[in-house]
Amino acid sequence: MRKALRWLLALVVLIGTLSTAGAATAAAADTDIKDRLLAIPGMSLIEEKPYPGYRFFVLNYTQPIDHRHPSKGTFQQRITVLHKDVSRPTVFYTSGYNVSTTPGRREPTQIVDGNQVSMEYRFFTPSRPAPADWSKLDIWQAASDQHRVYEALKPVYGHRWIATGGSKGGMTATYYERFYPHDMDGVVAYVAPNDVVNDEDSAYDRFFASVGTKECRDRLQAVQREALVRRESLKRKYEQFAAAGGYTFTTIGGLDRAYEAVVLDYVWGFWQYSLLSDCATVPADAAHATDQQIWDSVDTISGFSAYTDQGLETYTPYYYQAGTQLGAPTIHFPYIEKTLIHYGYQPPRNFVPRSIPMRFQRWAMRDVDTWVRHHARHMLFVYGQNDPWGAERFRLGAGAKDSYVFTAPGLNHGANVAGLVADQKTLATARILDWAGVASATVRSDPSAARPLARYDARLDRRDVEREPALRP
Repeated sequence: MRKALRWLLALVVLIGTLSTAGAATAAAADTDIKDRLLAIPGMSLIEEKPYPGYRFFVLNYTQPIDHRHPSKGTFQQRITVLHKDVSRPTVFYTSGYNVSTTPGRREPTQIVDGNQVSMEYRFFTPSRPAPADWSKLDIWQAASDQHRVYEALKPVYGHRWIATGGSKGGMTATYYERFYPHDMDGVVAYVAPNDVVNDEDSAYDRFFASVGTKECRDRLQAVQREALVRRESLKRKYEQFAAAGGYTFTTIGGLDRAYEAVVLDYVWGFWQYSLLSDCATVPADAAHATDQQIWDSVDTISGFSAYTDQGLETYTPYYYQAGTQLGAPTIHFPYIEKTLIHYGYQPPRNFVPRSIPMRFQRWAMRDVDTWVRHHARHMLFVYGQNDPWGAERFRLGAGAKDSYVFTAPGLNHGANVAGLVADQKTLATARILDWAGVASATVRSDPSAARPLARYDARLDRRDVEREPALRP
């Protein structure tokens, strides 16, 4: 009799617990998504912007300056949430730079028809601690930022998560997976450089010796060389440009250094951001082109404001990381006389104010590369055939599982899944859908049937190349 009573009591308690849990779940579902987000400790609203079919929030989230010592201060980190439905998967995106406060949807978000959380990288203003302790800007601290954001939002967005990013954002998504491999259900890293040995960059020289066509390479090289031949006359234009724009050159050490840095970026910048068909816009006879034609071509591709104090300031956190952990490529110019090149590719140290100390950690990228080769799981790397950054890329080893490295033919730094050859495109799409838990039975049995679940939206799905400064040692 007592045993029967105990069983009855246990059943009543269980029913009561399930009823309470069910009521709590129903209550949460009925709560407005903005209220649910703002109920997260440390989360505050900057603004909400309307977009058809979505809710878009720009938020601040309180982060520790040092995740190893959370008591030593905090800063406000901007994030955005493109909310579709809590029943959908979520894509966690970062560019590795500033976050856009305009509604936008990255390719994996369109593929899975999900929510998107975007995070501003630490130390990019306004997500910068004050005062700034630059020693706390490293890949582990940034990965820990993502981990805390994920843990804060996972109770709201309880379905599967995919991390993604392009270029430095692709690197960031990879580092996040390395340090917190149990957070995400998959990673899609676009055009992510992988400079394992910072002092060995011959892969870039091989790339520039064969990329595109000889005709295009010759055109670009001739313009670049001519800009150095005409250094003095074009520097006078640069002085006028700087005076008109209020530009200064304290960080890099002078206008002449800045001028050469811009010119040496020219060939790299073309292949990073342009297509082979764009060679038609490059002066065909550089030796007989006017100064203005040479100036315009270099300025369009490299940008003469890039190495001014004002141009460098935005990217100080990037150059700091390039000079402390990420590494930066060196390339050579065999078609240019040595007497025309005064400085060569300059190190990241030259692009960061001297008041900020820097020390390179040679083990950081080797650690990540080794981990990816041996432990990658549910990871997709996409590169562009004509993108210089793909010369040193992530590769998979025997320990990798359900992971892929694909190259989009003819594409640049904007390479994506949509630009892959047909069988790779459908396979990549199928794997992303499966990792996100939204692949249909048909797709699971036949990857060639895979398609993005959301229709393309010209405003929301901008396929812009993620522009960044050239990495230079």
